[in-house]
Amino acid sequence: MTIYNYTALKDGTNEIVKGKVEADDLREARASVRALGFTPTNIVEEQAVGKKDDKKKPTGRMPKLGLSDQIDFTSTLQILAAAGIPIIESLLFIENDAAKLKIRQVATELRRQIMNGGTFAGTIAKYPEQFGQVYIGLVRAGEDSGELEKTLDRLLELLNKQASIRSKVIGTLMYPVFVILLAVFIVIVMLVFVFPVFKEMFDSMGMQLPWITRVLMEMGLWMKKNWYAIPIGFAAIGAFIQFLFRWKPSKWKIDELVLKVPVLTDLIQYSNFANFIAVMQVAYDAGVPILECLYLSNMTLTNHTLETRVEEATTRVQQGQHLSAALRATRTMPKMILFMIATGEQSGRLGDMLGQATNYIDKQLDTIIDIMTKMIEPIMLIVIGTIVLILAAALYLPLFASYMGM
Repeated sequence: MTIYNYTALKDGTNEIVKGKVEADDLREARASVRALGFTPTNIVEEQAVGKKDDKKKPTGRMPKLGLSDQIDFTSTLQILAAAGIPIIESLLFIENDAAKLKIRQVATELRRQIMNGGTFAGTIAKYPEQFGQVYIGLVRAGEDSGELEKTLDRLLELLNKQASIRSKVIGTLMYPVFVILLAVFIVIVMLVFVFPVFKEMFDSMGMQLPWITRVLMEMGLWMKKNWYAIPIGFAAIGAFIQFLFRWKPSKWKIDELVLKVPVLTDLIQYSNFANFIAVMQVAYDAGVPILECLYLSNMTLTNHTLETRVEEATTRVQQGQHLSAALRATRTMPKMILFMIATGEQSGRLGDMLGQATNYIDKQLDTIIDIMTKMIEPIMLIVIGTIVLILAAALYLPLFASYMGM
């Protein structure tokens, strides 16, 4: 018998409990935890006395994998698994032939630990920062059900979908960011190099300058004299923005506020729930219990407000509510998705309906991104036009005043 350490959710509450069970394998350990009235979220084999310490605390180099790295690694592993090649030989192939060094290093460390007696799921569970809890949970479910090959295929589809959603959102934001940076660059050039030249001319004419001209002139002269403050200022602004999005109180407030902005609300909701529903479908098809599906899916939510509300739905499901009713009570998910989930529950085809919901979200996300792109263009034109108007007015108002006074 082997001792397993478990982390679980207590049925009927959102309380996290930890403990130990004895079992012959991981599947039996999971069943034992459920028999205690808990929903297991993580189960790992306890380090036995006399075993090498590096199995408990891995010391091998394990670089962090980005999304594209995970796709490359999983794609190769899935192809080799489909060909019937054992996991050890598959990792050896990746170790020798992968294009990226970090992927080869990951394969080397995983193979070393598996050869020391670990399982694939148990080994990657030691590296949540590299793979993520969703990846680990789905691989564990695939290994427990004996369908690791199918799970890798589903996981690869999920990773590709996440990459597609990320590229769509980044592509939408790139244009306005580029325009804003270009506008800032032009303003700095005008203030530092153009306005000081006109100041000399205006001073020689002995003119009384309008307030906007005086303000911009002083700004330009100060920036020209203290040029080193410009990069420092940009660095400070960047650091402050990064702090706002990393400090939990400010990030939570931002997450709450963006859900009140028209159009942006839809983008945030659909981009979050696209990953949420996709993970739920993959986990459900892999045979993961619905509560664990919710637990894994909730990890993909990046908006704290949505995450909190879905946690409330998870509690309702623990208390016996249907999934669709629990999600509807939170008032966060689009009605069409709720209708599909409810239909899937009633017909016993929840997996198929989750797939339909995923396709529906993809189409809605494309529509929202198209609308935002069309809205951003005139807004950027207005912003650029306003900046040009202010700069032109500051330069030419004194000239017009001089001409009118002649």
